[in-house]
Amino acid sequence: MRLLVLGAAGMLGGKLVERLARDPLIGAERISEMLLVDVVPVQSGAAGEVGVETLVADIAEPGVAEDLLSGRPEVIFDLAAVVSGEAEVDLEKGYRVNLDGTRRLLDAARPSGRSYRPRLVFSSSIAVFGPPFPDVIGDECDTTPATSYGTQKAVAELLLSDYTRRGFLDGIGIRLPTICVRPGRPNRAASGFFSSIIREPLNGETAVLPVPRDVRHWFASPRAAVQFLLHAATLESREIGQQRSLTMPGVSATVAMEIDALRRAAGDEVVSLIRSEPDEAIAHMVAGWPRCFDTRRASQLGFRAEGNFDEIVRVYIDDELGGVIGAASG
Repeated sequence: MRLLVLGAAGMLGGKLVERLARDPLIGAERISEMLLVDVVPVQSGAAGEVGVETLVADIAEPGVAEDLLSGRPEVIFDLAAVVSGEAEVDLEKGYRVNLDGTRRLLDAARPSGRSYRPRLVFSSSIAVFGPPFPDVIGDECDTTPATSYGTQKAVAELLLSDYTRRGFLDGIGIRLPTICVRPGRPNRAASGFFSSIIREPLNGETAVLPVPRDVRHWFASPRAAVQFLLHAATLESREIGQQRSLTMPGVSATVAMEIDALRRAAGDEVVSLIRSEPDEAIAHMVAGWPRCFDTRRASQLGFRAEGNFDEIVRVYIDDELGGVIGAASG
């Protein structure tokens, strides 16, 4: 099996490649080749029997998508994106990457017709939903995004569905929860503080909390997100049906619940490193985000996430800290 990973240098792309390097399988099928693509150099730890090629390329540039699909990868992971905060600040960049790049990728699959119909796993977002919210949001809820990022993802979902209906490809869109706790340094996502208030204290650093502690959101760990992607690549098209995008399982938790989970894992001294600094702009944006979902359709299809925020904190400690909390925890 040949794989194409777009956005392979990002956090999630890197985690996916790392996972495939350890176990080069999609379902029961062994991977023979991987092409890893991003606009910056990709660091790949993949080895062994898998042939790995890395490429610096911009999917939004004319002709690039056609070149990438010329090798006829059977599975494509489209993780290339400009994150929420950056997409809101830079409208042109957001639409160019999050929509135009995706459209070029979809169009590149068209000339081959039904003789080549790759599985395309598209990383969408719960940002496609916007107010007014029901208490619990189901997959049947209208997508009324309140941000440019959410709008870009919602339009891409419609294109994915239409191109699948026409037989150009076999697409599935997975609406990711906010991924938490993200490793590494903060990115430009408006949701970044959800990870920072866990990650930085566990690493002995101060974290800034810009919103009230009663703010509630929907979360899953990077480990769960990688499993979402891999499982999505294995589903039969008939199982997915006509509704090609679905919301992934997650944990609905308030900031206060996050902090309580951190306290149970690491103690009061670590929690004391969180400093409240209200930011009206971030608080206003977060107020327009969804809080809780009914993901029974995804669950019936075999997608799984953590059961509570304590498990999410433990995943970060195990995967990023080697299972050991640093000296800052006392």
